[in-house]
Amino acid sequence: MRTPTHDDFSGGFDSGNGRPVFGPELGEFPNADERRQSADAGETNEMKTGTTTVGLKTEDGVVLATDMRASAGYMVASKDVQKVEEIHPTGALTIAGSVSAAQSLIRSLKAEVRLYESRRGEDMSMQALSTLTANFLRSGAFLIVQPILGGVDDEGPHIYSIDPLGGTTEEEYTVTGSGSQYALGVLEQEYDEALSVEEAKTVAARAIKSAVERDLASGNGINVAVVTEDGVDISRHKDFEDVL
Repeated sequence: MRTPTHDDFSGGFDSGNGRPVFGPELGEFPNADERRQSADAGETNEMKTGTTTVGLKTEDGVVLATDMRASAGYMVASKDVQKVEEIHPTGALTIAGSVSAAQSLIRSLKAEVRLYESRRGEDMSMQALSTLTANFLRSGAFLIVQPILGGVDDEGPHIYSIDPLGGTTEEEYTVTGSGSQYALGVLEQEYDEALSVEEAKTVAARAIKSAVERDLASGNGINVAVVTEDGVDISRHKDFEDVL
């Protein structure tokens, strides 16, 4: 016996204007199905992100670091890109992937965080913020973006790795981008859960520097975001020795 499919139910009931009676869902983009199908077919994996971003969790906060190069194919499109942004009073997001989609995602998250705070009189938790980010990506409107979310709330520091289709994993440390394998090798050797924030900054800088030395799409400096219960502090350095 054949298992019924989604089309057997939603596609079979036509409202008369060519659209299924039960779709689209509230908040769903008109071409979301096509975007998801192309992603499932492997087209998303063929789009490579040209950057390196890392995130580490410590007892007192989180450290996020990225390189500063934007690439367009084999060309360096920009040498001074800020790839980590504050999106929450105690939360920040790194970006890897499509620049326009990432900028739109950041604007949307900032607006939702402010709206949540004004309605409820409290800051959004990191778990809620990670779910919101994943839901945005799952909608198909922000392909292809692969962020790292780091922040601190009442439960302590958190690092979330979020894939372009919305899959979310909480980690001790994580990486994204074309230089990931080089950065991850450093983190595997040097990360320790007992690291202080300052020590984590050094480890993160070493990870980014390792990727910059081998990955053509990463380079031109480092952005470092330190997130604690006191807020988000983002610094930019053209010389790695300023952080190491």
